[in-house]
Amino acid sequence: MSLYFVRHQHAAETCPAKNPEMGQMLVQHVSRKNARKFGVDILGDAVLDGQHTFVLIVEAEEKQYIEQFMQPFAMAGSVEIHPASTCEAVVERQGCDAVPA
Repeated sequence: MSLYFVRHQHAAETCPAKNPEMGQMLVQHVSRKNARKFGVDILGDAVLDGQHTFVLIVEAEEKQYIEQFMQPFAMAGSVEIHPASTCEAVVERQGCDAVPA
């Protein structure tokens, strides 16, 4: 499994959390149990207060699994998926350079 950092942003006017039905659907979608159905393990998530930004740290075998999982968010705004490493892994390889695919 590979580690990824995921960021979703949307406009304040279209904030899904303002709609109770949409908010509940998203809460259920980002449950760890549901994410596993897409081949994604959620290690952590947070919403940056006042910034309409949702971030996740996830693991998946393939980036496409995360892309599929994030489709509901892509309909509401942007989604960025970045390969990532733990601090320990970066120190072990002696640098933050990207890992060759």
